[in-house]
Parts: sequence; C-alpha cells; structure tokens
Amino acid sequence: MAVEINEYRAEAKFQRVSPQKARLVLDLIKGRGIQEALETAAFTKKRIAPVIHKLLVSAVDNAKYVSGERGLDLDVDNLYVKQALANDGPRMKRIRPAPMGRAYRYQRRLTHIVLSVAEREAKAGLVTKVDEPKTVKKVAATKKASKKA
Repeated sequence: MAVEINEYRAEAKFQRVSPQKARLVLDLIKGRGIQEALETAAFTKKRIAPVIHKLLVSAVDNAKYVSGERGLDLDVDNLYVKQALANDGPRMKRIRPAPMGRAYRYQRRLTHIVLSVAEREAKAGLVTKVDEPKTVKKVAATKKASKKA
C-alpha cells in the first residue's frame, strides 16, 4: 500500500545575495525537523538567515492552510525540511570606475530560494517485538553435538 506524502513549499525570488552564500545557510537546515531548522535559521549570523527563517515560517503556514483545505490531519511537530534550493536569478550588470578613465564591469547576483517541507512517515507501532529464529538454536545445538562425538 503506497502512502501519499504531501509536500508543501514556499519560494522567495529575486533575493539580493549570491546563491553560494544562500546555500551556506540552507545546508545547515536541510533534512532537519522544523523546530530545529527555525532555531538554526534564527541564530545564524548570515545576512540571508532572517529571510530563510521567514520562508520557513511561510512554508509551515502553507502546510497548515493546504492541509486544512483538503481536510487532512497534519502534525506540525512531525514536519521536516525536505528540500532547500538556492537557484540563480537574473544578474544585474554594473560598472565600477577604473584608473585612467576606464571602467570595470561586474555582476550583482540574485537568488531564487525554494523550501519544501513534508511530514515524516509515522512508524507502525511504538514497540517492536523481535523473535529469535528457531533455526539458529537448532544449528548451534547440532554443532555442539558434533564436536563432542
């Protein structure tokens, strides 16, 4: 029986930071639980970290809203960051004055950030019962008997 996993996402486009710098923070929160990811984003000392924190809150709010609209039972404590991407946006071409009346060109990079949160699969039961296979006991008993003979 296949279980459908719902994925909820939020996007922040045209952020004034390079994708490489945004990925530094996104790699810290990827795969973590939502509460731990929010705390990590809140206390990271990077300029993009507050934007990512706001985006995480938006993704959780999207999850609550969409699951309420569909009539699904969503456990917010069971959410985790499934996907965190920082893609290239358009580049702004700029000119910097250079010596002797020349000009140097440089580019200001923009980033599109995509966050996806999903609910972890619940385990079947809290207690798992492990039975020892009976064949192992018989084999061990026969080995002892053969060594004595």
